[in-house]
Amino acid sequence: MLKLKSVAEGPAAAAAPPPTVATVVPLATKAPPLAARLRPIASKVAAVVLPPLIVTTLLLLIWEMACWSPTSALPPPSRVWSEARDLIVDPFFVAGSQDIGLGWRVLTSLQRVAVGFGLAAVAGVLIGSIVGQSVWVMRGFDPVFQVLRTVPPLAWLPISLAAFRDANPSAIFVIFITSIWPILINTAVGIRNIPQDYRNVARVLRLNHLEFFVKIMVPSAAPYIFTGLRIGIGLAWLAIVAAEMLTGGVGIGFFIWDAWNSSRLPDIVVALGYIGGVGFLLDRLVAGAAVLVTRGTASN
Repeated sequence: MLKLKSVAEGPAAAAAPPPTVATVVPLATKAPPLAARLRPIASKVAAVVLPPLIVTTLLLLIWEMACWSPTSALPPPSRVWSEARDLIVDPFFVAGSQDIGLGWRVLTSLQRVAVGFGLAAVAGVLIGSIVGQSVWVMRGFDPVFQVLRTVPPLAWLPISLAAFRDANPSAIFVIFITSIWPILINTAVGIRNIPQDYRNVARVLRLNHLEFFVKIMVPSAAPYIFTGLRIGIGLAWLAIVAAEMLTGGVGIGFFIWDAWNSSRLPDIVVALGYIGGVGFLLDRLVAGAAVLVTRGTASN
């Protein structure tokens, strides 16, 4: 009987080629052109820069038209540029002990602000934390704080000169006593607004006073504290300019007073621009620190 041979048993089965694996070839993607990538960045920059630039240009034009007459008491921008150009383009020149650029005068004033405001920040946060712990202590001291914070900076200057008998520590004291009140009051309010649940957790964990201050009080009251710091740094910058007008030295405040006595109104206008710009930068610096420390919970 004939026996049928299976196809798999023949020599063709042994010589069958191995299966092939399909390879995936990635399609080449074309990168967007440089102009397309830079367009969103340019639009964001323009949205930030163009509005204040346009408003500033309009204000300068209005100022120029309002003061263009030779009989005008105030100098127009063109006269400010022509007579005080050296103060604008070279703020760090040194031509003598008193003849220095506005950049050096601003740095001298900032040194005093740093000392006075730093002391006010430390003292304000510590005292505010203590006062905010008790509602009765806060009710007792709040009228005193509200009365003292309304005293103008220059009103403290005679007291400080009588106590320290020197211009530099007197100016630092005026900065300190002017800027401490918003820091202290805002810190006390922030401590009072700490949720009771946080205090209960601190009792469960048996945190000591230092741990409670560092881990519970300061993080919870940080938005209030930095609000007080932003107000305080503005008051400190205002106070140093006012104090330097009377105490003398090489600060920006004394420069304005000396320019007024010499009838150099364009120099005063340039100095006011420096004061405003530095004040804006100080406020932005404290606001940026608030965003970093509070992770965006503080108002910017």
